Amino acid sequence: MPGYNALAEVYEWLISDAKLAPAEFAATFDDVLSLLPPNAQVLDCSCGTGQLAVGLAGRGLQVAATDASEAMVRRTAELSEEFRASVRTVRADWEELPDHFADDSFDMVFCVGNSLHHAEGARGRLAALEAMSRLLRPGGRLVLTSRTWELVRARGSRLDISDRLVRRNGRDAVVVYRWEIAPNWEDEHHIEIAIAQVDAAGPVLARSEVLSCWPYRYDELEAELHRVGLRTETNTFNPDAENYMVVASKI
Repeated sequence: MPGYNALAEVYEWLISDAKLAPAEFAATFDDVLSLLPPNAQVLDCSCGTGQLAVGLAGRGLQVAATDASEAMVRRTAELSEEFRASVRTVRADWEELPDHFADDSFDMVFCVGNSLHHAEGARGRLAALEAMSRLLRPGGRLVLTSRTWELVRARGSRLDISDRLVRRNGRDAVVVYRWEIAPNWEDEHHIEIAIAQVDAAGPVLARSEVLSCWPYRYDELEAELHRVGLRTETNTFNPDAENYMVVASKI
């Protein structure tokens, strides 16, 4: 899953205020975290800049964090050091996870932040889910969040410009999303994300990156989870909501 190397240095402008602090981000998963045993082994794959991984480590969990982007892994390691959190960081695509971790290693695997759509089509998505399932102990759980792609595709190609400035590190920025929606579900789609940092006393600093994605229907995800040996316990899917979460246990 290439990408996010250009955005890694400014990714905090894409994180909501509620999820910017590691402890607060981890707290959004209180319900599923309550199911874990003491000193549980947890993997945060597609860890981004590490807010969730560091928040989980702050709760006394044994945490590993992976991402396909070397720059994101570096930022996670830096955040871990800042908070003095013990997090093992590894650069790895989903398919490479079994090269770094033994089967049945984790009590819980997180794949959050709308990351699964970067897996290349149905085949790539199934391979990613299979790799994550392999790492779970029997009875362990996968926690996955996703955009509601049925809504995204219904809106078509478009330009979304934030109606407010986002303030991070003493600077304001405007965030822009350009959606390129392909004709068919199985085709490669594109999202261009641009972050323009603005300052009345200085120049505008802009970074942007075009990311490939392959959307999927909720029903497809459910079927694929079952194919890799995972049974859905709970989900928040609502066809009218922007995002949803699925918790699935390893059979």
